[in-house]
Amino acid sequence: MANRLADATSPYLLQHRDNPVHWQEWGETAFAEARERNVPVLLSVGYAACHWCHVMAHESFEDETVATVLNERFVSVKVDREERPDVDAVYMSAVTATTGHGGWPMTVFLTPEGEPFFCGTYFPRDHFLRVLSALDEAWRTREADVRASGAHIATTLAGALAPPSPYAAGPADLDRAVALLSAQFDRRAGGFGGAPKFPPSMVLEFLLRHHARTGADASLDMAGRTLEAMARSGMYDQLGGGFARYAVDAGWVVPHFEKMLYDNAQLLRVYAHWWRLDRNPLAEKVVRETASFILGDLGTPEGGFASSLDADADGVEGATYVWTPEQLVRVLGADDGSRAAGLFSVTSGGTFEHGSSTLQRQVDPDDPAWFDSVRARLLDARRARPQPARDDKVVTAWNGLAVAALADAGALLGEPGWVAAASRCARFVLDVHAGDGPLRRASRKGQVGAALGLADDHGDLAEGFLALHQATGDAAWLEAARRLLRDTVARFGADDGGFHDTADDAESLYLRPRSAADNAEPSGQSALAGAFVTLGALTDSTEALETGRLATEAGCGLALREPRFGGWTLAVAEALVAGPVQVAVVGEGHRAAALAREARRSTSPGAVVVQGVPDAQGVPLLADRPLVEGAPAAYVCRGFVCDAPVTSPDELRERLAVTQPPAQPSGGQSSVDR
Repeated sequence: MANRLADATSPYLLQHRDNPVHWQEWGETAFAEARERNVPVLLSVGYAACHWCHVMAHESFEDETVATVLNERFVSVKVDREERPDVDAVYMSAVTATTGHGGWPMTVFLTPEGEPFFCGTYFPRDHFLRVLSALDEAWRTREADVRASGAHIATTLAGALAPPSPYAAGPADLDRAVALLSAQFDRRAGGFGGAPKFPPSMVLEFLLRHHARTGADASLDMAGRTLEAMARSGMYDQLGGGFARYAVDAGWVVPHFEKMLYDNAQLLRVYAHWWRLDRNPLAEKVVRETASFILGDLGTPEGGFASSLDADADGVEGATYVWTPEQLVRVLGADDGSRAAGLFSVTSGGTFEHGSSTLQRQVDPDDPAWFDSVRARLLDARRARPQPARDDKVVTAWNGLAVAALADAGALLGEPGWVAAASRCARFVLDVHAGDGPLRRASRKGQVGAALGLADDHGDLAEGFLALHQATGDAAWLEAARRLLRDTVARFGADDGGFHDTADDAESLYLRPRSAADNAEPSGQSALAGAFVTLGALTDSTEALETGRLATEAGCGLALREPRFGGWTLAVAEALVAGPVQVAVVGEGHRAAALAREARRSTSPGAVVVQGVPDAQGVPLLADRPLVEGAPAAYVCRGFVCDAPVTSPDELRERLAVTQPPAQPSGGQSSVDR
């Protein structure tokens, strides 16, 4: 037997292909071997950009002594959590239930039937060897007790993880969610809670939508202060654009340096929506730099976007990004170096390790041309440093988030190149990940993996297609979203109107994973809820809207109790309370484009906008909406009830500023089945 990861499509698994451990990929082959040998399974889960995964790999999995014990007494299975989030989710529930915390690397020992009986995360080498010895002895001498423990954990978790009852959130409920967030808001540094502090992208989107619907100052204050704090912080790459995964401190000074596609896609979109409010120049700067980072650093030759950049470079965390005053002087000269140190809060004592500092920017430079020169020179110098490794697998869900962000931001800021990049990405994922069969989770270098798409893959990709449809007016993207969503209710649907993470024909795990929580990215349930609500608004489909409404209600029990973990659910609930607003712009030329620009400036939660010629084939919002006296016109509808058309941007602005309670929809067509 030998290590069997050489043919994996996951960069994380390929990092372990030369380990002396006889790793296998997740699958029946590994469990069959465990049953035949009657030994436990070591399940080790991580991801390519995970710093402590690398540490445990160097300490333990590259160690011959550890490998000998594992190879003789266990079957060792390595899983990329980004490629198999379903496997990660069910076993992480066991880790958190039995240890009180979770994280990666995740280390779980299983019976040959896949039931967890001992759980943990990172183990130092010597501790890990003691754990292996104790578990091996327990299995050989008390196998029945170990199996009973695994069965008890599995049974207990199955009962404990039942979702809360569905709840229909109204305006007062959403106000209370804002009040709960306000109680947890860090009024000094922005964000919510203490260290470590994560970018609350979906919560910020909810707060912006709540402010747009209600005018509540508290919502905008929390969102704006957090967005500004993050943009000026060490967590934001002040030279190259884009955000690190999180800050290890409450003040956003020191990041955990890995840069993830899903974070940057969501942040790009929410900063674009912040900019939409009042054309904030800081918001525009972040949007443009983050879009540039995604396109330049994460773009793949096939047209998709890579998953992440590592936290480490040459085995040192943050080595690419931090500076000392002396290094600034060396690159910029004495005067510019000293000035840059003051601007970026680079001190002799340092804010990071070994006297180095992360770059922050608490004030704007008084000479933008000088700053652009400094930034360019520092970037050139930084490129000569060791660079972080890139996890170049293309994950369906995260690419859907990127498509939505680039299409949305590109349409808002008048950047057709971003929209074109979103279209290329969407076409690649549609052709390679969907093809003629079921949607797949990930690919690498154009080769699609075996893992099936989950609920979030379907929801986030549909969200991207729908954003592209609105940015381009192309009916093909609307049809692609409709096809993608058509069977999700049957395949992923739960009895309460929500969604399981895995399809009904997916591989059976000891639990069928289902999460209503929005953590680093939308849950599968809320992703599908949002996509169905948008589809319903774009197609006048009450069935699609009702599907989205039921899925939102299935998640609101958790979201209203813990709004920090229900941001996207609450954002979709805002869209439902608001209508959502539909704007159809008919006509071509600069007058129609001006109307479309004005329509896209609407901050109404979940508003949809489509521009095209009257009765454009395959575009329901443009049907039966003619030009007005031969001129382009905009039709504004709320809850499927429409106002008279307008022909000037000023009239449209006034019409969109009117807040009306949505009428109860009735009699719409099904866009999913036709």
